[in-house]
Amino acid sequence: MEDIVIHGSAGNSRVIFNDSFHSFYNYIPAGKKVVIITDSTIANLYGKSFADFAVIQIGEGEKHKTLQTLEKIFHEFLNLNVDRSWFIVGVGGGIVTDITGFAASIYMRGLSFGFISTTLLSQVDASVGGKNGVNFGEFKNMIGVFAQPSFVICDPTFLSTLPKKEFISGFAEIIKAAAIRDMDLFQYLDNNVDAALNNDPAVLKKLVYESVRIKASVVQNDEKEAGERRILNFGHTFAHSIELFMGLSHGEAVAIGMSLASEVSVKMGLLKKEEAERLKNLITKYKLPVMFSLDKDLVYKTLLKDKKREGDYINLVLLNGLGKAIVEKVPLYKMEEIVDDLC
Repeated sequence: MEDIVIHGSAGNSRVIFNDSFHSFYNYIPAGKKVVIITDSTIANLYGKSFADFAVIQIGEGEKHKTLQTLEKIFHEFLNLNVDRSWFIVGVGGGIVTDITGFAASIYMRGLSFGFISTTLLSQVDASVGGKNGVNFGEFKNMIGVFAQPSFVICDPTFLSTLPKKEFISGFAEIIKAAAIRDMDLFQYLDNNVDAALNNDPAVLKKLVYESVRIKASVVQNDEKEAGERRILNFGHTFAHSIELFMGLSHGEAVAIGMSLASEVSVKMGLLKKEEAERLKNLITKYKLPVMFSLDKDLVYKTLLKDKKREGDYINLVLLNGLGKAIVEKVPLYKMEEIVDDLC
């Protein structure tokens, strides 16, 4: 499998599949000093691999994806005398890479950065594509930038140490990629459930690669989410409120969000009922939920603050058949009816 290169407006981003994370220094421009940003779990498991570099350790979980964590990082940068000659490397899952990319992008108006992606979810989605940011108040990723990492290393070594629940969570984004763009990948997922869930290296490598290929092709055409890139939000419109207020993981919330979006697609005459059931069955096979008791007021409250909102409309991602996502501009009053119906 060849590396995938995303050509961004401010530079290229290389997604690396065939190298160990131990070789990350080979991808850093000569003469650059390095600071690592990671969390306590990765520091405990792999800290010896980064012993020669300055390390900034941040807290784990969404509650640490905040402006306060950014402030801590900037204080550490000042203590280390970090300037534009330095290179920042985020080593971790989606929270670490989101925060690292944002911190690097705005400190001194921009430092170069790269990622070593350590979770299935971040390898197939969060660390790829150039979205970086933090949560604000109750709302996810409200403050951020588009900035491409110089590189993303997807080393399967990390996947063997993931907690089972976190590992399973990553399959939601793989299923999403298949549902919006690639029926061959959808069928491959269906044919290889047991191997994938049992961490078969060859199957996982293919699933990660194909998911990144799909995302890269979309991002390449629409880096800053002005149009086509919105399809990558399939399931996320409902997922954000589920994740924030109902205590589920990102993958679990996206799985439920995809199920809900497929129901809306059926009701709008875009998707056949049997296709929606096929999607739900695949989600269930990967031990992810398709139903949850929803609070309609909380769901609608989150929609009003969603980044996909434009004035009195929500850009809602639906399926016009399995493997083909479309974006529908849905009026807010109609969204309220949809939420009420779903809940």
